Amino acid sequence: MDKPTFYITTPIYYPSGKLHIGNAYTTIACDVVARYKRLRGYDVYYLTGTDEHGQKIENKAEKMGITPQKYVDDMAQDIKKLWSMLEITNDQFIRTTDESHKEIVQNIFERLLEQGDIYLGEYEGWYSVEDEEFFTETQLETVYRDENGKMTGGRAPSGHEVELVKEESYFFKMSKYADRLVKYYEDHPDFIQPASRKNEMLNNFIKPGLEDLAVTRTSFSWGVPVKSNPKHVIYVWIDALANYITALGYSTDNDELFKKFWPADVHMVGKEIVRFHTIYWPIMLMALDLPLPKKVLGHGWLVMKDGKMSKSKGNVIYPNFIVENYGLDALRYYLMREVPFGSDGIFTPEAFVNRTNFDLANDFGNLVNRTISMINKYFDGELPEYTGHHNDFDRNLEETVRESVELYEEAMEKLEFNKALRAVWTVISRTNKYIDETTPWVLAKDEEKREDLGNVMVHLAENIRIAAVLLQPYLPHGPREVFRQLNITDESLKTFESIETYGNIKVDEKVIEKPEPIYPRLDVDKEVSFIKDTMTPAEEEHEEEDNNRITIDDFDKVDIKAGTVINAEGVKKADKLLKIQVDLGEEKRQIISGIREQYEPEDIMGKKVLVVTNLEPVKLRGELSEGMILTAEKDGRITLISVPDGIENGSVIK
Repeated sequence: MDKPTFYITTPIYYPSGKLHIGNAYTTIACDVVARYKRLRGYDVYYLTGTDEHGQKIENKAEKMGITPQKYVDDMAQDIKKLWSMLEITNDQFIRTTDESHKEIVQNIFERLLEQGDIYLGEYEGWYSVEDEEFFTETQLETVYRDENGKMTGGRAPSGHEVELVKEESYFFKMSKYADRLVKYYEDHPDFIQPASRKNEMLNNFIKPGLEDLAVTRTSFSWGVPVKSNPKHVIYVWIDALANYITALGYSTDNDELFKKFWPADVHMVGKEIVRFHTIYWPIMLMALDLPLPKKVLGHGWLVMKDGKMSKSKGNVIYPNFIVENYGLDALRYYLMREVPFGSDGIFTPEAFVNRTNFDLANDFGNLVNRTISMINKYFDGELPEYTGHHNDFDRNLEETVRESVELYEEAMEKLEFNKALRAVWTVISRTNKYIDETTPWVLAKDEEKREDLGNVMVHLAENIRIAAVLLQPYLPHGPREVFRQLNITDESLKTFESIETYGNIKVDEKVIEKPEPIYPRLDVDKEVSFIKDTMTPAEEEHEEEDNNRITIDDFDKVDIKAGTVINAEGVKKADKLLKIQVDLGEEKRQIISGIREQYEPEDIMGKKVLVVTNLEPVKLRGELSEGMILTAEKDGRITLISVPDGIENGSVIK
């Protein structure tokens, strides 16, 4: 009988810099799913790789004095080494510079052109090289204008600068498929996960009117050339998204993998690229008359307390550092436990060390150590046979295991990794409690209780085995070490099927004579300090900051005035922004401020604030902002700078 198939993909990573643990999250998450599905008997195909074209790559290579191909070759090799260190079990690593990929992309483009889904025109718009994306004025986070109010530039939601680009371009008729896409959303409610991402796509991009998409560029050459018009290179998103089918040999003579595994079961991506995977990619597939992927999961980010990871902030942590110093299991466990489904998780050195100590070393590692020590002490290392539950403690323990396994399965199917791990830790915590309830050290003193003592030992060992089986997708090393120390050599006892019936455990003669710590405890103060030291910005970054010092003449150019907030309201489609009206004495100003995470409109009504009044007016989310309210920030918390009531509105601050 053929195995059921399962196809899972990461986004293909843009090799513009060294990957940090936030980047590694997606790949580890997909690896957990792939390992779990194999454990459940699926024929799994797991794809990852690199997105290697585009203007940013061309610019970086030029600055380094090397060819773009040399640059991406080196970066792809580094990423492959990292995936190997993280023991990622991908079946293929695709690169968009692979000749087979480029040829299929060219053929896809020509087909869409021939059937009228792509047409030639001219594009003028605001383009971010860093994001490889065009933006309309209303999509920009910040808009710059000259003294006449004419737009001169701006910043994308990512913070990257945009520039005006005008060039001949091919366009994809996105609007042609908009209604069909909405219908697909309605008919497949689980297509976009979590559901909040679907609402965002509908309200922000589709309902306002889906514009045709520019899909080629002529201002740079590092990309896949259009076969029928080679001065055009195919825009990076069309090139990149096609990887999910080019990797399987779509439209070639060698398409066995495509026939077997498409459509994908899960595309796992970061929330910042959900739009491309749930709007552009499905429309592209519709135009090719291909089935759509079954699910697109837009997960949250792993961030620091002060926001996204940034070298200049000195808050970047690299996965190789964690693995080299604390082991792979500690990294994988923390990432999967700390990021809730669909939301952001926060990395702190303290939380990482505590998770490693409390969960891995204390709860799990110490349970294994205590159990093996007792089996050696009371039964000379030989584990008694399972004879059922003898009392309410046994019965309750077995019921907890059964319920936890069900919760684990349910969470894994929903890709709720932290919930699945909580279910495993319910088993581990309940087993530790069982030791206190049954007091084996007391039973050992009474020879008539020897059968009860043996019953306790087999329940402890069985629960540890079950936990180890459930942890195999997450932790490559710990479960293997559990099986070795318990001397479980029968491979069938490491399968998921073996835990569906309680009491299957069998050891090969004896458990290991002297248990060894699976996860050694960490010195909290020492390791937290060590991790924080690695997050300090490099010396050259400090020097760069020193060069940003200003003179008193520079400071005198800034006009700061006192004012009173007379009205405030939220900005539509911008959870962090408030639209604030400020009375500055002789005039009133509207200011858009990103303080809504700490302040609601009613919190600031009537407050005296400080306003920088000679900033160039800008548009934020379509609203005019005529200045900046001064705030203080520490550890990610924003506080309005208070002004004594006696200072009149319009007073100049010196």
